[in-house]
Amino acid sequence: MKNSKEHTKFAGFRKVDVTDEHLGVTFPMLVLYPTDALEKEENIGPYKLNVSMHAEVIGGAHPLVIISHGSGGTPLVYRDLARSLAQNGFIVAMPEHPFNNIRDNHLANSASILESRPRNITRVIDWFYSSGLFKHHVHFDDISIVGHSMGGYTAIALVGGIPTTLPWETENQMPQMINVKADERIKKVILLAPALGWFRSEGALKEVRIPILMMTGESDDITPSFHAEFLLKGITNREQIEHKVIKNAGHFSFLSPFPLEMRSPSFPPSQDPKEFNRELFQPQLTADVLNFLTS
Repeated sequence: MKNSKEHTKFAGFRKVDVTDEHLGVTFPMLVLYPTDALEKEENIGPYKLNVSMHAEVIGGAHPLVIISHGSGGTPLVYRDLARSLAQNGFIVAMPEHPFNNIRDNHLANSASILESRPRNITRVIDWFYSSGLFKHHVHFDDISIVGHSMGGYTAIALVGGIPTTLPWETENQMPQMINVKADERIKKVILLAPALGWFRSEGALKEVRIPILMMTGESDDITPSFHAEFLLKGITNREQIEHKVIKNAGHFSFLSPFPLEMRSPSFPPSQDPKEFNRELFQPQLTADVLNFLTS
């Protein structure tokens, strides 16, 4: 599995489509993966990224990492982390969650999205099992998920967490338990500034039993420290969690740096707290994630 990483230098890139029969929709997914083919600068959305478009996957089976974006977000904001993981021998899947993304966010803050987000990820794993391009290149016993913000909710719901709605997510404002089927194929979880308020009920996290790396921002005012506390206090075995608090980091500091022309106080995802340098943090983020995934 990991011997291929010694020879990996480049990141391949493909855009594919995944069907969610329950929702009756097809949603786009970006896949980055290890390849021997030379990279070149490509325009992908509003960003430039050095990748090898539609290249062949390097031989052998590779671990699969799925990245779940935040509410109203886009997979492309994790492009640097994804590319680094691909260069280090991982196949990285970045789905765009239907009806909860930058282009169409009309199901945000609903019980429906709490149900559908985890199911999207299960469909992603199913897709790799049936993909002629990738099914022989995925190590299906080594699947991990990275979740940022609402993606953190998605990840924990998928590995045994039992979510309960927040007051504004139901018509009668009464708490409603969300039925989510855990996906036992996921073996590790990485949480970046996770939103975890849905797991506040007693016993909601008792079935979460796999290794977790949780990275939170010291200056995060969107998912402040009490979100992490839900996990730290609710999990049965505290030793399965590695928790890192990133000094001065905000909620969006875990995203790839934005091009200069996109940086503005009116665009919060491009902004960081004073004294935090997102560019300098990216190598640390990648190193911490790689160390966790390979340990």
